[in-house]
Amino acid sequence: MGFRGVRETPHAPAPRPQPPRKTAAGTGLLLALLATVVWSGSFVATRGMADTVPPVQAVFWRWVIALLAVAPLALRPAWRQRALIRRHLGYVVLASFFGVALYNTLVHQAGLTTSAANMGMIMAAAPVLMAVFARLGGERLGAVRTFGLALAVLGVLLLVGDGSPLPDFAAGDLWMFGAALSFASYSALLKRKPAELGGLVFLFATFVCGALMLAPAYAVSVAVQGGFAVTPGTAGPLLYVGVFSSAVAFFAWNRAISLIGAARAGAVYYLQPVCSALLALLLLGERTGPAQLLCMALILGGVALGSRR
Repeated sequence: MGFRGVRETPHAPAPRPQPPRKTAAGTGLLLALLATVVWSGSFVATRGMADTVPPVQAVFWRWVIALLAVAPLALRPAWRQRALIRRHLGYVVLASFFGVALYNTLVHQAGLTTSAANMGMIMAAAPVLMAVFARLGGERLGAVRTFGLALAVLGVLLLVGDGSPLPDFAAGDLWMFGAALSFASYSALLKRKPAELGGLVFLFATFVCGALMLAPAYAVSVAVQGGFAVTPGTAGPLLYVGVFSSAVAFFAWNRAISLIGAARAGAVYYLQPVCSALLALLLLGERTGPAQLLCMALILGGVALGSRR
């Protein structure tokens, strides 16, 4: 029996089920690890191109290749969200500057005067800066995570300094510290990415902006230094850094930060020296001694603590 004056209202739609927090955290950690491993390989590729491809030209073609790799998937959604891109263009340009143009130029410049292993080890300083930025943004790190980050830093310093906490850095090492600061700034910016801007669209937009920023410097480099010969020794590394280190790794890293935050993803990034050392062993035949193994244990222990909630 119904009641007068009482209007039936339709039931509210059931909320979309969200993935369990543990599942999202695990996925985020795996994606951060994927990006870290791929980027470790890029240091070997960058070092391999140092004597044949000028840094600015290598970076420019890296992002042209990355654009071609993601264009088939990103063009349509980017066109649909063109109004959103224009609305957030300032943010996209800033992220492109730190994450695409500046960071990679500094990495390739560093490859002229330092080893691939050192590049990977020094980039492990980036998570410290990410954690600092996260703390300034209001994220609580906690005593355990802070101790883990400090432990990993100690391992990195000992590894770079061959057992001494006061390493002697070359010019290329200083370029890499600049690259670490630029990458940390980019990772901090990712936390402010507009939610309505799709991840693939954002990636594509930053690639376009970054390539446009690099185009004038590329033209100057070609005019002054000349071009480079396209050979298997140059095309192979460029394809690797363009497709895997740029398109695949950046997508994985951006997604990881959206799931677990910059500080926790940054803790996984401490595995960079370990990955670099393993790749050096496999590809270059470089041996790892007991002291290096101890440093890696410090880094891995720091990562485990720094990744905890």
